[in-house]
Amino acid sequence: MSTMRLAIVGAGPAGIYAADLLMKAERDFEVEIDLFEQLPAPYGLVRYGVSPDHPRIKGIITALRDVLDSGAIRYFGNVRYGRDITLADLERHYHAVIFSTGAIRDAGLDIPGIDAEGSYGAADFVSWFDGHPDVPRTWPLEATQVGVVGNGNVALDISRMLVKHADDLLPTEIPENVHAGLAANPIEELHLFGRRGPKYVKFTPLELRELGEVRDVDMVLDERDFEVDDAYADETLAKNKQVLVMTRVMNAWREEQRAREAGETAPASRRLHMHFWSKPVEVVTEDGRVAGLKIERTAPDGNGGVIDTGEFEVIPMQSLYRAVGYFGSPLDEIPFDDARGVIPNAQGRVLDLEGERIPGVYATGWIKRGPVGLIGHTKSDAMETLECLMEDRDAWWTPEVVAPEAIPELLHERGVPYTTIEGWHRLDAHELSLGEAAGRTRVKVVPREDMTRISRAE
Repeated sequence: MSTMRLAIVGAGPAGIYAADLLMKAERDFEVEIDLFEQLPAPYGLVRYGVSPDHPRIKGIITALRDVLDSGAIRYFGNVRYGRDITLADLERHYHAVIFSTGAIRDAGLDIPGIDAEGSYGAADFVSWFDGHPDVPRTWPLEATQVGVVGNGNVALDISRMLVKHADDLLPTEIPENVHAGLAANPIEELHLFGRRGPKYVKFTPLELRELGEVRDVDMVLDERDFEVDDAYADETLAKNKQVLVMTRVMNAWREEQRAREAGETAPASRRLHMHFWSKPVEVVTEDGRVAGLKIERTAPDGNGGVIDTGEFEVIPMQSLYRAVGYFGSPLDEIPFDDARGVIPNAQGRVLDLEGERIPGVYATGWIKRGPVGLIGHTKSDAMETLECLMEDRDAWWTPEVVAPEAIPELLHERGVPYTTIEGWHRLDAHELSLGEAAGRTRVKVVPREDMTRISRAE
């Protein structure tokens, strides 16, 4: 039986699921898989893209860890594709490569003033509060009034992190520098904007409920948003179970709001305003800084979309976050679709700029399909790519070097301080011990050099 050597670039859920599914697939050849990751630690989006107060989602790490601990896959962390290892290196040592590098940049919001000081992307903020080693240790939390544009789960995540009191995050794995930054956050008002009505939100009910459970934060809704005549939503969305649940949640908030306005309950120290039918049209600036967001009221068009009304309003704020989607990053020597932020592909087979297949090169996850779908959707996506990979056996590369020790030797020769799965176990144990000493679950190590040194027992 022959042996197929596969390289996977990116050790987030997409890359690890692809490795696991190939190991378990029915096939007539043996498989050796090497997983390359630019960060010293694995798990990608689950470690660096999920809010620390989401332990249920973090539980996915247990399943991913089982795959890495199976002994069937080699892990090379702290190895950057395009710098430490190249496409030519992969072609010399493997039969094929799968890129699973995800999408970690912020999609743009094309309105005047969006580049003003105090205007940020959600992905950058998430990287900061999740302790990503390649971003600054501090974040400018100076505004008392903050805006967030977006109606998806990421918008809710960053809104929750912005209004939550820092000490309420201590039971999580939040890094020390992040806790210190959030503890000094002077926020009083957060405004969350969506272009369409409350029945069209892209949140999940769980995320929405969690938002309302944040201590010492009042949810504030505009009754006008719930009085809009929208026959399309009433007919097509009203029976959707998720919509029904979220409608009940928001109706409960409206009742609580009426009680506060009647003086029956005391107000909280922070308020989160949800604005629907609100289209951002301009960031208002003063001396180059964010001073407000100009929005235009929208109305339903009868087909699930919106039309402009010509009715404008300016909401004062000193900082603004856009959570309108993530975007992929180009990779050395690999074609890239600048409009969609993905590697051009057909069912995971990477295509050149003329639309022709590139032998031996595949993609999976968000770099393949764009930043859509939950983490669980990554498995079916990986299966599609693997089916194509196995069908293409005749078009695989023919590696010149197949010795198992060749890659470690190559990285050593280039002075790359790579980390292994054993090194991740050391770092993991170290973070857990830091947490135990502080009476917490975990304290995440942030600087890359510290992560690498601990992993390599140096």
